[in-house]
Order: sequence, then structure tokens, then C-alpha cells
Amino acid sequence: MPYLQLSLPCTEALHPRVDRALEDVGALAVTLQDAHLDAADEQAIFEPGVGELPLWDDMTLTALFPVDVDPLLLLAALEAFDPELDWSQARFEIIPDQDWERAWLDTFHPMQFGQRTFIVPWNHALPEGADAADAAIIRLDPGLAFGSGTHPTTALCLRWLDDLATSGVLQAQPVLDFGCGSGILALAALKLGAARAVGVDNDPQAIIATSDNAQRNGVQIDVFLPQDEPIARYPIVVANILATALDALAETLAARVANGGRIAMSGILSGQEDELLLRFAPWFDRLHVARDDDWVRIDGVRNSTPVIA
Repeated sequence: MPYLQLSLPCTEALHPRVDRALEDVGALAVTLQDAHLDAADEQAIFEPGVGELPLWDDMTLTALFPVDVDPLLLLAALEAFDPELDWSQARFEIIPDQDWERAWLDTFHPMQFGQRTFIVPWNHALPEGADAADAAIIRLDPGLAFGSGTHPTTALCLRWLDDLATSGVLQAQPVLDFGCGSGILALAALKLGAARAVGVDNDPQAIIATSDNAQRNGVQIDVFLPQDEPIARYPIVVANILATALDALAETLAARVANGGRIAMSGILSGQEDELLLRFAPWFDRLHVARDDDWVRIDGVRNSTPVIA
């Protein structure tokens, strides 16, 4: 069915208030785009794990409502919920009915990361090279498409895992995917030879999505909300979350990596890496920065310095 779409310019500071107001008046879905980039540009939309949203300084927020909602009544409800916000810049349009899954499949094609890792839509034939005996093929459901590998942060982590597999470091090792979202990184680790994978995310939808994607790919991922996570140390940890979350969770992440183990962290914009390098330096040696467009991955090796909470 068609939808009524509301579009509104927004700032990082005001986003939480706007989001709460839209949720209160019944928004079916809310998305954010970088206001300074073309909306058709894939870089304009971040693909983090579920529950993690990018907050640029200036953004365009869009929300979907049932098509029979009266825009004037909707504006009145928003103004009543938070009268201090400026709702006058809101713009409305009718979004026609379409096959959303088909639209997604039309733009999502097989992708290769590193030497062996391939992300392929469910209904798509395997691309050239993916028929090799050691190819790591992850099939994704477009209904659970967040974290599909198209964003540089995900791509940086996938290439890191592929490199670890090529060098033999990943084989037969347990892996922790912290902020797992769709489970794409845990799936890749298992397909590349990890012994087992554990996913942690603070959004219940991520737990469902990761479990579903694991089942469809014929593997097992143990997925937990943070409060249910069994505390353990891992030889390989990957955390594709935001820079602010990495900073806040530095001690937690350091405590999850075994001595001599490897960590990769992404979701970091260029310019944010120096502060994070200093933040993680007490616990990690050989810290290395990799870049893809405006995004950064930091990886390193855990030393024996204890975490003092």
C-alpha cells in the first residue's frame, strides 16, 4: 500500500527529541540521511547494526505513516508533543506502493571482499570466483538487509576477517561480533573457518535477524543481549559500531580480547581515529588504521595489561 512520508531537516542535538515525537505519533519507520550528500549516494546512509544510528551534524529525517493520516492533524499532534521544536519545515508526499523487497534486490548485487568472501542475495546466481572450493559465501535476506556489506565500515571488517583467514589466524578460533546487527561479520567468520561465533547486540531485532540469517546460511551463532552475554575472552573480536560507542565501551572491549588476540573496530569517521587510538593504546599493540572513503577501521593486538574498571 502507499504511505504518507514526512521529511524534515534535523540536527544531531535535536534528533533524540524529534525521534521520540515521531514514535509517539505512530511513525511506522524513521530513517536518516546526511543532509550534505545526495540521497541517492549510498555513502549518505549508514548501515550499522540494528539500534545504532549515524548522527551527522545536519541530517534529513524521513518518517512513514499510513496513507490515510491527515498531515495537518499529524503536525498538530507533533506540536502538542514537543511545542518547542520547529515543525514548520516538515514536508509531506505520498510514496506509491511498490515491492520493497524487489526494489532492494534491484540495487543489491553480489560483492567480493578480500580473496574468498562473497555476499550474495538469496535469489542471485553465484558470481565468478564464488564457486571455488574455499569460497566463503554469505547469503542475505533482503527483508533483513541492514549490515549487507555495502557500507565501507562493514567492508573494512569483512576484508580484515578475510585477511585473518588467509594468514591462518582465524581457523578453528572462536569469534565475538560485538554489535552484531544482521550477524554478517559473525557469518563471514564462520564461513571462513572460525570454530564458533558469538554475537552481542542491544537491540532485540538484531538478535532475531542474526539468528534468522545464521539458520538460512546453515550455521550456528550464539546471540545475546548485553545483560545476558556470558563473559569470556576471545582470540578474535570485531566491533562495527559508532566511534562514540567504541570510546564508551573501551574497557568492555579490551576485557573481551584474550592476550595476543586480535580486535577490529569500525564505524569510525575519518578524523575520529586519533582519539580512539589513544583510548585503546593501553591495552593494544600494533594499532593499525585502514581507510575506505571517509571511514576508518582500527585493528590491533591485545597486550597483557589488565583492565581496571
